[in-house]
Amino acid sequence: MSAIPHWLRNYRRSALAGDATAGVIVTVMLIPQSLAYALLAGLPPEMGLYASILPIVAYALLGSSMTLAVGPVAVASLMTASALQPLAATGSAQYISLAITLSLLSGGMLALFGLLRLGFLAHFLSHPVISGFISGSAVLIAVGQFKHLLGVQAGGHNVLETLAALAHALPDAKSVTVMIGASSLVFLWAARKYLARALMRLGVPAKAADLMGKLSPMLAVIVSTTVVAIWRLDTTAGVSVVGAVPKGLPAVGVPSLQGVGALLLPALLISLVGFVESVSVAQSLALKRQQRIDPNRELLGLGAANVASAFSGGFPVTGGFARSVVNFAAGANTPLAGVISAVLMGAVIAALTGLFHYLPHAVLAATIIVAVSSLIDFETLHEAWQYDKADAASLLATGVGVVAFGVEVGILMGVALSLGTLVWRSSHPHIAVVGRVPGTEHFRNVDRHAVDTEPGLIALRVDESLYFANASVLQDRIEALLAAQPDTREVLLVCSAVNLIDATALGVLTAMESSLRERGIAFVLSEVKGPVMDRLEATPLGMRLKGGIFLSTHEAFAQARRRNQETPAVP
Repeated sequence: MSAIPHWLRNYRRSALAGDATAGVIVTVMLIPQSLAYALLAGLPPEMGLYASILPIVAYALLGSSMTLAVGPVAVASLMTASALQPLAATGSAQYISLAITLSLLSGGMLALFGLLRLGFLAHFLSHPVISGFISGSAVLIAVGQFKHLLGVQAGGHNVLETLAALAHALPDAKSVTVMIGASSLVFLWAARKYLARALMRLGVPAKAADLMGKLSPMLAVIVSTTVVAIWRLDTTAGVSVVGAVPKGLPAVGVPSLQGVGALLLPALLISLVGFVESVSVAQSLALKRQQRIDPNRELLGLGAANVASAFSGGFPVTGGFARSVVNFAAGANTPLAGVISAVLMGAVIAALTGLFHYLPHAVLAATIIVAVSSLIDFETLHEAWQYDKADAASLLATGVGVVAFGVEVGILMGVALSLGTLVWRSSHPHIAVVGRVPGTEHFRNVDRHAVDTEPGLIALRVDESLYFANASVLQDRIEALLAAQPDTREVLLVCSAVNLIDATALGVLTAMESSLRERGIAFVLSEVKGPVMDRLEATPLGMRLKGGIFLSTHEAFAQARRRNQETPAVP
């Protein structure tokens, strides 16, 4: 594979205008988000800026999406804080070092998964589990930011603890901070909901109006910072501000590997969640332009981005939904838009960090709250509840688990419930007694259709692969049917939906065939798939069933009819 990415080797000059425009617009959006998400992760604000330079370039070189915007995001920042807070004091040198190590571990895992071509891991977490996790995280994030809106110290390990702490600290709320935070919250909410519509009424093109609405956080940052700086509200009214942000590009170096053992599970969870979220966003945007996403290259790209973040003093990053949508809408054609954004962020860090000194924490908190409010996904819950209540239960369990017990416990609960549901479903397969649709070679469930059956023949279709958890269920069903139809001379198992027969199921089928043969009942199969047949042929069961495995259910029924014509069943 060439060291130069395909998009760069084939770059067209006509794409430059769109990439440049998108790069500028995303940078304007990324500045307040980077500062805010560093705050959410419990890290110094400059680390959010550091995580928005080299990671973007690394992804541009190895990723497969043309428009995915990589950088700090809310959920990864929350998971970072959740992983590190039990290990070190928030904001301490050890805490910062652990955050960098976490990014390195996450990047290493993603890159390894990519080299091993494990892109299918994108399907490991079901959509309801991801939806529940992100919705629960959004609630946890939003509640956790209210302390900054009030200007108080209050925290907890879950939403209930945090709310109780906020209620206790409410008498100490700083009025000016509350005014700044509340007004920012109202402005950002109104701008997101109504600004684009208002601008369009004034004649602004729809695309430009929508982009301006999404860039409203930068306006809130500029106005609030100016107000606090002019009236020195940090000293006269106790407004908490970002303070001095070190000027200069991040130093690139090998991070120290401390606390690796305690960070392995959090790094794995951050990797999986970030990868699934990124691939979902990248695929949805790629479809709009008839482009394709390579999950294995996404693993490599995101892995490289996180390793680059660690080597440049950042924390875990992934593809952001809101920024990617803005990048796409602003006209980005290739990852050069991200590279331009990284260069501009480098210029900001090199020369303009002094402008952030008087930026109120309350405004960053309002930015986070408005950003995550759109992540609460009631639509998926409603759809899942209408269609599949087990999936809805997985979604709710994950969301409630995150809110009540924290991010790691919540997602593990969701995954466990999801896998448990999968095992339960496969261990209780749908087993239908089938008959022939009159005048055809089609066979359907006798309980759903008017079909013809053959005397002395029980024909069952099992709609699941046979393995240790469901083989005995099939055996019990056959025995129950035999008890109800004592004149049965043949049992036909239709295997059209069986993709696997494991050793346990093979043992059950072998024992069942012997038992039926001793009772004078034939056991036959039909529509056995090639891979299953290849493994079955060499077994004792396969040997005994020679001549009793039919290519189609029609052939099995035809033989049963011939047998009945030759030796009619005894009434």
